[in-house]
Amino acid sequence: MAYLLSLKQNIASFFMEIGEMSFFSLRFFKELFTKPFEFKELLNQCYVMGNKSLFLVGVTGLILGIVFTLQTRPTLMDFGAVAWMPSMISISIVREIGPVIIALICAGRIGSSIGAEIGSMRVTEQIDAMEVSGTNPFKYLVVTRILAATLMLPLLVIFGDFIALIGSAIVENMKGSVSFVLYFNQVFEALTFSDIFPATIKTFFFGFAIGLVGCFKGYTSKKGTAGVGKASNSAVVYTSMLLFIIDFIAVFVTDIFV
Repeated sequence: MAYLLSLKQNIASFFMEIGEMSFFSLRFFKELFTKPFEFKELLNQCYVMGNKSLFLVGVTGLILGIVFTLQTRPTLMDFGAVAWMPSMISISIVREIGPVIIALICAGRIGSSIGAEIGSMRVTEQIDAMEVSGTNPFKYLVVTRILAATLMLPLLVIFGDFIALIGSAIVENMKGSVSFVLYFNQVFEALTFSDIFPATIKTFFFGFAIGLVGCFKGYTSKKGTAGVGKASNSAVVYTSMLLFIIDFIAVFVTDIFV
């Protein structure tokens, strides 16, 4: 009986949080188009989320390309289809593996950072102080971070995909004596508009989800310093789950219309 009561409370809490997050996102769109526009803070957040994530994304992409190629090559050799390696790797990375893996990496780095930063400002009453001083903390802290994450993630994914293809090309050059020129010629022949466009569009939604959940968890953080840690941790967990849901919807819609 106690288990059922606890389950009922957890389900009710989950749907209540979904509703609060929906109102939070509606407030974001309302504040987005009202003055003043915090361009300076937006550029600062783009630098923090974009430039400072390049190394992590680059290393992830390189390892992804190398490992994926090393694992796939023996199977294709068994079927005598190793010549299809550049085409298969490029389509797999650009359409699905690259965006999802890099978005998960960014969820860990960016989402947790946003949740911890805004959460610490909430529990130390810095957000309350901004409201008293006449500053709009939602516009300054939330709108800029969500917008920056939405704009930066597609660029990070493109960068990571390119590095992953370079890693794959290195393996093919060493294992199969395939030149870089030949490898990338086959890559660009295999990729079409229907491969690149949907994969790029969904990365904007990935970035929006990362920024939204991180800001929501931090902005509504409670219970002192313990709440900051909980906000940071739950931001990563919720964002990771939401990324898979968005990816499923994107793949389902793409399969129907493309």
